[in-house]
Formats: sequence, C-alpha cells, structure tokens
Amino acid sequence: MADSSEAERLVQAIIDNLPAPVPGKRPVHTIGIGVKGEFVASDVARTYCIAEHFKGQPVSVSVRFSNGLGGAEQHDGWSDVRGMATRFHLPDGTASDLIATTLGEFFVRNTDDFFEFAKVATLQPYQTRNPWLKIWDMLHLKQPPRDPYPNETRNVDAGALHYANRNRFAQLGVVQAATIGAPVSYARASYHAVHTFLVTDPDGARRPVRFSWQPVAGVRNTDSKAVKNQCLREELESRLRRWPARFLLMMTIGEAGDALDDPTTSWPARRTRVVMGTLTLIKVSGNQAADGEHISFNPCRLAPGIEASGDPILKARKRAYEVSREMRGGCPFTWR
Repeated sequence: MADSSEAERLVQAIIDNLPAPVPGKRPVHTIGIGVKGEFVASDVARTYCIAEHFKGQPVSVSVRFSNGLGGAEQHDGWSDVRGMATRFHLPDGTASDLIATTLGEFFVRNTDDFFEFAKVATLQPYQTRNPWLKIWDMLHLKQPPRDPYPNETRNVDAGALHYANRNRFAQLGVVQAATIGAPVSYARASYHAVHTFLVTDPDGARRPVRFSWQPVAGVRNTDSKAVKNQCLREELESRLRRWPARFLLMMTIGEAGDALDDPTTSWPARRTRVVMGTLTLIKVSGNQAADGEHISFNPCRLAPGIEASGDPILKARKRAYEVSREMRGGCPFTWR
C-alpha cells in the first residue's frame, strides 16, 4: 500500500501539471454532476459474489459523472476520459464504491511508472505538425498529434506520446486517451473499472474479475465542434426529466495466464462475461454539494465478498484518494 508520503507525492504530481488548480476541488475530474439512482442485481449475481448489493434487493446508489481534465474549464466537446464513480449504499449503513472511466486500460503499471510519466507528460505549447509528418507517423504505426481545439494553446499529448513510444505497456492506454472522443451524453458511454478484483461466491471460491458499465442506450460520440460548455450536464438533466437512464454492470471473469496485477494489459475478448445487475439513474441530485462534490469515493472501499487484487496502482489509489479528500476538505467515510 502507498504510504502517506508517496500518496502525497502522487497527488502533488497531478496538481503540479494542471493549467489552473481549483482550491477545494478534486485535482482531476474536477467538473462533475451527482445523480441518484437504484441498483438491482441479476438473478445469477448472487451465485458469483456474496457482496450485499448482489443479493437481489434494490440498493440506493449515488453516481458522480465527470470530465477527466482538471481545472475549472468545462471542455465538454474535447476528447477526454470521462469518469463514473458509483457508491452502493448498503442496508447496514456501510457502502461499496466502484470507480470507472471510459479508458479501457491504464497507462502505467506502478507508482514508479507514474512518476516517470509525470516528468515527461507535462503541459507544453501546442505546435502544429506538418500533414506529411502525420502520414509518416501513421505509416510507422505511431499516433500522430491531433489538431488543437479552439483556444487550446498547451496540452500533454506530445509528452504522453513520447512516453508511450518508449514504453510499450503505456501504448494502449495513451492511444485510447488520445482518440477516445467526446460522448453525446454521460449516459451513452462505457465505463471500465480497469483493475482486477477478487470476488467470493457462496461456496467460498474466489475468482479474479474486472467490472464495467455498459449503457443500455448504446455508446455514441459527438462532433466536438458542435458542443458547447455544460452541454453534458444539461443533456443529462433533460434526459432524466423524461425517463430514467440505465446501465448494465458487466463482470468479466479472468482465467489462468491473465494479468491480475497489471491494469495496462487487457484480457482476451473471449473471457466469460456475466450481467451482474442493472443500474437505473432516476434524477440529478438537488444537493450537488452533498451528492457530488463532497462525497469521497475510494476504489478500495469494498463490501465483504469483493477484495482488491495485488495491483500496485490500485493499492496506491486507496491512500491517494484519501489524501485528495483531506486536501479539499471532502467528507470522510467510516471504513469497515
């Protein structure tokens, strides 16, 4: 597990590379919206995991959707990793969290990788690249720099691509992040928890799994040039006034030989996938401070029946999230 000093360094490395940090706010995924809903497990979920929210009874949930970039700017139309942090409010008053993003795989394997990435992927002035050089990049199977967004003068793309070109493990995550696009709605994107977890079934058998949220309405991106700021928030408010939005919680079961402690490595597509339940989003919270900004999610806040794997990034995130909460004055949550 990351100690306090390492966790503080992790958070500070993120803050140091922000265009304009916002005191009292999350350093990344700063812009977000809190939503209330309900989760109901599928009939088969309880046969795979004994966690309370998989027993079949309706469970209240709080969800915070967010843009990945840090700072006060909206950038709804920018290609950016979006976040979906979910808290399952369990009947005994405790909770279990699941933190996911639209990034299918991470870009570093451990904290040493992260610190090295942070040194390289710094904000740099955008430089227009000759179209012929872009073609040259593609012929050599390299991701060419994208064109800048309106008023965008600096980004981390050049440094991130340089890092990925020198580190094969980072290539999948970095290229995904660079090409992920902008969704038409927070409710029309897929979200992946990235890390491996261990679930225990009623017979005591433990399985390695990975979780993801799949939107029932389907995945759809938009033309970024047609997007205005705060459109994702307004779209979600309008959508939920008319009808609920639903996600399926998918659980992929790992097999022998799969990477259990490396979030940069994907699992084969042929792995067994189980529908663990349906999340129904009912309304945008009327108290965004309590249900969005002050709520402190943590990827290692897990109900009995779900355990964190030995993934070093997952372990580091546990303390880093607490350091971030302390720095911004978020509400603490009693650990089990």
